[in-house]
Amino acid sequence: MFMGKLLAEAGLIDGKHVTWMPSYGAEVRGGTAYSMTKISEREIASPLVTNPDALVVMNEPSLVKYESKLNAGGILIANKSLIGGIRKRKGIVLVSIPMTEIASKLGDTRVANMIAIGALIKRMKALSIRNTKSALGYMLKDKKHLFLINKKALEKGYKW
Repeated sequence: MFMGKLLAEAGLIDGKHVTWMPSYGAEVRGGTAYSMTKISEREIASPLVTNPDALVVMNEPSLVKYESKLNAGGILIANKSLIGGIRKRKGIVLVSIPMTEIASKLGDTRVANMIAIGALIKRMKALSIRNTKSALGYMLKDKKHLFLINKKALEKGYKW
């Protein structure tokens, strides 16, 4: 959820039209969850995303469930640490990163999501790293210690 909301906030800072629609599974914490974020230069008619141009999957069940929905020519950002043997589908860009391992080396596996976002904004070129950092600072304004490690993880993903 945090990833989608961060993208939406960064889009607003970039002056774009955005929508963010979270969806929680029955279990909420630890269960299946996803969000749909749209970022556009034009007005957005519907927040629904049926065939995304970019997809971030943090685990194997998410890859299995959503990978087939990715548009041809789309970007798939995958957490190699938790997804074994990712097969590259023809016609997409696969960015496979050991996010959990990198996040662990930074000191907190929970920042694996920021590694994913860094890699995503680098490939999508729809948002600037500067405005994404600004959005992160805004969202974590009362949690400076969390901001610093999340910022490092975002930068690592961007450089990957």
